[in-house]
Amino acid sequence: MLGKLTATVLIVEDLKKCRAFYQDMLGLKSQFDDDVSSAYQIEGHDFVLLETAAAVEMMGEGAVSPEKANGHRTLLCIGVEDVDVTYNTLTAKGVAFIKPPKSQHWGRRTAYFADPEGNLWELWHTIPEGQG
Repeated sequence: MLGKLTATVLIVEDLKKCRAFYQDMLGLKSQFDDDVSSAYQIEGHDFVLLETAAAVEMMGEGAVSPEKANGHRTLLCIGVEDVDVTYNTLTAKGVAFIKPPKSQHWGRRTAYFADPEGNLWELWHTIPEGQG
């Protein structure tokens, strides 16, 4: 049911400082930048820096609280054939989702859940052209 693990997202407070570190210090080449994120490729794996405020908007403050000293800082993203079908299947098995499926402006349909330890996951599929 689950596909290849496709991305690692680090939730950061200071995007500018982190961009400089990953680009200048580690030599990563940016594939995408906007006001709240930067994306890189590491051997076919997406590596993304995402500002805390944007993560809170995506998943809610309860999931990504900037005030929590032990707040979650990593979001594991996994591609699926159909987010809605996978969401329904996992919900039927008792998985409690943080956010139900939603079409995002960046061209993916997403849903979010946490494992029993609170580790955050995103299920996603690409929205076909003209269906956004």
